[in-house]
Amino acid sequence: MFNKRSLLFSLVLVIALVLSACGSNQSSGNSGNNGNDGQATDDWKPEKPIEVIAPAGAGGGWDTTARTVSKVMEQTNIIDKRLAVVNKPGGGGAVGWAYVDKKGGNHTLFVTSPPILFVPLNGQSDLGHNDFTPIAGVIADYAAFVVSADSPYNNMNDLIEALKEDPQSISVVGDSAPGSMDHMQFVKAVKAGGVDVKRLKYVSAQDGSGMSMLLGGKVDVYSTGLAEATEQARAGKVKVLAITAPEPLEGETVSEFKTLKEQGIDDQFVVWRGFMGPKDMDPEAVAYYENAIKEMMETDEWKEQRDNFGWNDNYMSSEEFKKFLDEEYKTMEELMNEVGLKK
Repeated sequence: MFNKRSLLFSLVLVIALVLSACGSNQSSGNSGNNGNDGQATDDWKPEKPIEVIAPAGAGGGWDTTARTVSKVMEQTNIIDKRLAVVNKPGGGGAVGWAYVDKKGGNHTLFVTSPPILFVPLNGQSDLGHNDFTPIAGVIADYAAFVVSADSPYNNMNDLIEALKEDPQSISVVGDSAPGSMDHMQFVKAVKAGGVDVKRLKYVSAQDGSGMSMLLGGKVDVYSTGLAEATEQARAGKVKVLAITAPEPLEGETVSEFKTLKEQGIDDQFVVWRGFMGPKDMDPEAVAYYENAIKEMMETDEWKEQRDNFGWNDNYMSSEEFKKFLDEEYKTMEELMNEVGLKK
């Protein structure tokens, strides 16, 4: 009787140990995926250099973001493959998007921001945010409205009063296409100031020559991003009439720039930027890049560059970024309808 009981106990113990081992292996197998802990899978890593597309000319916001992220990634060796930044200007971003769409795969990324919503809405691209894979949101930047150092306009209200008198008398340049970000951020601001925005004279410099045109006296106002304005403001070559941040910014030079709200104009505009990939990108590759970007944003090297440009961290996971883009699309669609630019 004793032997039978001992044998039965031993069998039960063995079964329990086997089940425990199976459960442990199953749990261990799941830990390699992009699960609740947010860690990227080890199943995929880049096998060759990564092409980072800036869908505009050198010097603009997309280019600055792409080159800064690439630089920090290589400095910190978070990604051990080269991140080669390639400029693909044209169509307000559409040329670059078409390139990424055709290229496909897991080794091509591109910097994105509001034009991925604006440009399809104004009919200049058949490709939009739903045609690509969101990877991560990275920063919140702001627009800046800039004039040359010898301009008669000293603040945003000076400019708005002149535009109210004759909207066609002042030329406004931006590096984006008509109906895209540089155009719409200016439209939104002066509309809040009471200007007839349907009569504005907007010049599109999609080769990234907006600042050169301003400094060369070919246009009166440059609608751009904060980073692009800050360098020339430090050099004393331009005056920043206003920025679109919701509140004053901290930091060298940028703390001197007045917001629209500080000047009695009830408006703000956030220039978010992030990264996307081709529509067919493998989920494991998305998880890898998502995790790499998150890790990069925690480094001292990134924080130094971020503060230098006056950016704010605005990290979003792939899933959060997708939800954000869908919501922003609805908001921008309403704005484009309001000013009569939606196609």
